Amino acid sequence: MTQASVATSAHPVSSARIWWSAWPLTAIFLLSNIPTPLFVIWKDSIGFSTGMMTVIFSAYIGGLLVALPIAGVLADRLGRKVVLIPALVLGMTASVVFVLASNVVMLLVGRLVTGLAVGAVVAAGMAAVSDVAGSLRKREASLAGSVAMGVGLAAGPLLSGAMSEAFGAPTKTVFFLELALLASAVVSVSQLPRSARTVTTTWLKAPSVPKENRRDLIRGLAAYMPGMTGTSFILALSPAMLTEVIGSTNRIVSGAVPFVMFGFSTAVQFAIRRMSISSTLVSATAFTAVGMLVSVYAVHDKSIPILVLGAILAGIGQGAAQLGAFSVLNSAVPRARIAEANSALSFGGYVFAGIVPVASGFVSDSSGLTTSATIFGVATAVAAILAFGMLARWRD
Repeated sequence: MTQASVATSAHPVSSARIWWSAWPLTAIFLLSNIPTPLFVIWKDSIGFSTGMMTVIFSAYIGGLLVALPIAGVLADRLGRKVVLIPALVLGMTASVVFVLASNVVMLLVGRLVTGLAVGAVVAAGMAAVSDVAGSLRKREASLAGSVAMGVGLAAGPLLSGAMSEAFGAPTKTVFFLELALLASAVVSVSQLPRSARTVTTTWLKAPSVPKENRRDLIRGLAAYMPGMTGTSFILALSPAMLTEVIGSTNRIVSGAVPFVMFGFSTAVQFAIRRMSISSTLVSATAFTAVGMLVSVYAVHDKSIPILVLGAILAGIGQGAAQLGAFSVLNSAVPRARIAEANSALSFGGYVFAGIVPVASGFVSDSSGLTTSATIFGVATAVAAILAFGMLARWRD
């Protein structure tokens, strides 16, 4: 494998340009979470179980896991724009599918295509932000990309919940807005510089990192996997938890829980941006573990305030894990392999983030939501505690 010529900017770049280059990440992650408050409407109008609801929700993970191994290699080999433009078009396609959705199959297709789009944008988009920032501003690039994702994750469900309550056609209106936002992301991508390209004989392979960076990837995954799993667990089941356990049917409330969770995920990244990467990763696992245990207690106690507290703690854990994991790769992996490295991290992080919500949904159908939340919430907490111990020993 050899590196071709690099054509990124050699001149100082403004912070505004770095953050504008991260806008496609925000736009696509809005789409990933917009359906969350709408699942309750679809569940009633179409008719499907809680288990099927989590399958539809997590079909997105399936699409993402398909896209990541391909998109990372393509982005490094052919350039970021070649991956990002089609990915954003896929996001627009998914939005149209959701507008037209009238059965479970269409919802599955919409979520699957969303996952394909998000997977491609994560791999190429984070690398594109790094290209724009250059070698002297790697930490700002990691912060901009990670915060951009967090803003999308936070704003999506609240925007969707509010628009579904305020306007007619509650499962359609928000997707017309999303189409416009994705179109603006295309403008951002069109302004990206030409990126580094890598020549390789292998087009399709499991995403990986250079041998000397494997420990960096393991450190990132140790925090990122439980962090992503915890927030995905709360995100997938929060509508059912609010409806079945606590009794709330308001879609703004349903969207507010993930908004608060990912809002804190985003805010904490600014607060800890000067913390060492090792301390960031260790802290992330601690917050994830406590957040999951508090969320389990909230289900047993049927308490909205405690559920929100658990979501906040889980969000802080996920945000710190995301910033720390992408930072450790961005600071160590050669730029010619950074998109593939981002794919490897995201692939590992999303595997269990997809499995746990689906499994918990089916357990909820057979044994009740409280039992399901207890089993999988505690399991995720245990994983975070084990990661805490490993990362504490591996501190630089």
